[in-house]
Amino acid sequence: MTETASGNESRGGSGSHFAAGTGYDGVVTTRNLVFATASYGYLQDSLCGYDHCEAGEIETRPFPDGERYLRILTESVGRNVVVLGGTINDADTLTLYDLACATVGAGARTLTLVIPFFGYQTMERRVKKGEVVVAKTRARLFSSIPPAGLGNRVVLMDLHSEGIPHYFSGEVRPVHLSARSLMLAEIRRVGGEEFVLGATDAGRAKWVESLANDLGVEGAFIFKRRHDDGTTEAASMNADVHGRKVVIYDDMIRTGGSLIGAARAYLDAGATSTAAVATHGVFPGDALRRLNDSGLFTHIVCTDSHPRSLEVARESRLDVVTIAELLAEFLET
Repeated sequence: MTETASGNESRGGSGSHFAAGTGYDGVVTTRNLVFATASYGYLQDSLCGYDHCEAGEIETRPFPDGERYLRILTESVGRNVVVLGGTINDADTLTLYDLACATVGAGARTLTLVIPFFGYQTMERRVKKGEVVVAKTRARLFSSIPPAGLGNRVVLMDLHSEGIPHYFSGEVRPVHLSARSLMLAEIRRVGGEEFVLGATDAGRAKWVESLANDLGVEGAFIFKRRHDDGTTEAASMNADVHGRKVVIYDDMIRTGGSLIGAARAYLDAGATSTAAVATHGVFPGDALRRLNDSGLFTHIVCTDSHPRSLEVARESRLDVVTIAELLAEFLET
């Protein structure tokens, strides 16, 4: 079963499955015991600033041959355990899996696997014969985690494809958590009272239209024409943006190529300015610097769902907002 939660309306487990737990010493506690991969230590710190979350400690070090030593130091038996991390690369993915399996083996009462950024979304479906749908194989990997005493769930945020939760199976229950409330606030902040909410292309039109309706503004999207050499160009636009500000929303920013193309199209159509807001900021290489150097954007905004956003924000202009409160509200239910 797939559960969807949105902003302040987020819902936790069914019934009392993820309520208070009893520790190894018989003491009942409602606090979540939060472990995290090294890459997501910053979110663990933020989460554990809330009264209902407590930091769990692990020990890790490399062996001379490159293998990794991993040990859970905080007692997990009878606890509601949260394992936090992103599938930002294969090593982090396996660390997340190893920690989750170990906490269940140590007697966790419940397991909540929090994956703010689920990678491999580029390969969420097969287009050519023989292609590996890696998003599905990774979901199968996490589905193989042994069940905690009262069950497992995996929390995903603002997925590129809403079909991905259905790749999970067995003992794990997927929850698609929405950062909608946070995104609406940031879009309004950079757009002001009068603006058009734009999409990078028609493929995101439905989602952008939904956000635009909530904001009470007009939505815009671009129809693209694809050439034989693989390049694309803007063919038409559904809205009049002349003399108006445009805030472009997308679920993630990677290299920024689509974002730059969309901004140029809106500006060529007469927009006075463009800004960009996204949930996930991946920014490989010098992607953020190229976006800033283009001079096309008054603001570039993303959340801290991916650790790369904080890293590049130290070097180039980027507004980063935290998802810690959204996660904390979800885990409190």
